[in-house]
Amino acid sequence: MIRVLDIALKDLLQLSRDFKTFMFLLIMPILFTFLFGYAFGGFGGNESDSRLPVGYLSQDDNWVTDSLHELLTKSEVIRLDENEFRSTADLERLVAEGELAAAIIVPDGYGRAVLKDKTARLTVIADTGTQAWITIEADLLTIAGRLHDAIRTASIIESVDAERMPFKYAFEQSLSAWDEPPIAIKETKSAAIEKAGSNSSAMAHTAPAMMLQFAIAGLLTAAQVIVTERKSRTLQRLLTTATSRIHIVFGHFLAIFFLIFTQFTILIAFGQFALKVDYLRVPAATLLVAFTAALCISALGLFIGIVAKTEEQAIAFSLIPMFVFSGLGGAWVPLEFTGETFQAIGHISPVAWGMDGFENIVARGLGFESVLLSSMALTGYAIFFFLLAVWRLNVTEEK
Repeated sequence: MIRVLDIALKDLLQLSRDFKTFMFLLIMPILFTFLFGYAFGGFGGNESDSRLPVGYLSQDDNWVTDSLHELLTKSEVIRLDENEFRSTADLERLVAEGELAAAIIVPDGYGRAVLKDKTARLTVIADTGTQAWITIEADLLTIAGRLHDAIRTASIIESVDAERMPFKYAFEQSLSAWDEPPIAIKETKSAAIEKAGSNSSAMAHTAPAMMLQFAIAGLLTAAQVIVTERKSRTLQRLLTTATSRIHIVFGHFLAIFFLIFTQFTILIAFGQFALKVDYLRVPAATLLVAFTAALCISALGLFIGIVAKTEEQAIAFSLIPMFVFSGLGGAWVPLEFTGETFQAIGHISPVAWGMDGFENIVARGLGFESVLLSSMALTGYAIFFFLLAVWRLNVTEEK
């Protein structure tokens, strides 16, 4: 065991002298996390309104018009953009320039016409060839119809018993009935998602993705240590000693594992406290995913170092898996956005399993048991790559 630790310590001392290690393991993932975070809206304002901006101008002074305005204000589709100093010409210009999706003008006498059950029309300025207008029109018709129905209902009730049910009271009760319809769709979200919000949701994907991607990229430096050791004949001399091959392989593996796991620990802390990615919501689950992912990536780095014969090959053999595994594994585009076939192919990549584990914690709000499958898959990959490395070393040295 002492010899294993000696080999690991020697590798770590050699790696610590290389500035590229620090760049790939810490600086690059942080920079790319910010870059992708901005691209996916991870640093936008916390308050956002996705409703369509619609100008509003009332030329009518009637309580019915006030009720219409209140209904429009509560709309989940349109957002009233009001300015009492705007004219009809101003609204036409703003719609033409794209500043407003549409504009609503309430003409004089609208409220009186509605009360008398006469034809009452709103004036709407819009580009009727756009999808936005189709959405606005549907919502506007719904609101206007709701107002007219409430007035007709109040009129009927008043005609039956005006003393017990005055017109305005019946009107208000008819409108309020729409606030609690008999059938409603209610969408619920995980408590973790509610806490994170839309901005942190983008970072909940980007932060683990860049961490996993650049952990693989950092292997090029770790693999070069083994290549240099072979070129300097240090490995060959070490094989002539009493140190067994498995101890040599495990010593190199331990050094790479320590490097990768330290990287994960620092980046998880950075994500937790600087980017507000809630890794510590289930600390044990995060630790398990980070540990098994480090095992997997370290075993891959060990295999690359033994296979590569030159520094150039070590770089190529490190960067190619980074791009292939990251692209397939959903580090660049979440696999949820792809089809079922690509999702199945993507899980050939260990990065996909690492992403599943981290996102189950920070994005989907799941518990410890949700990372067990991902951790087992990563452990299986680690064993596979480690056995390949041992086999390759035996084949290479026998030649």
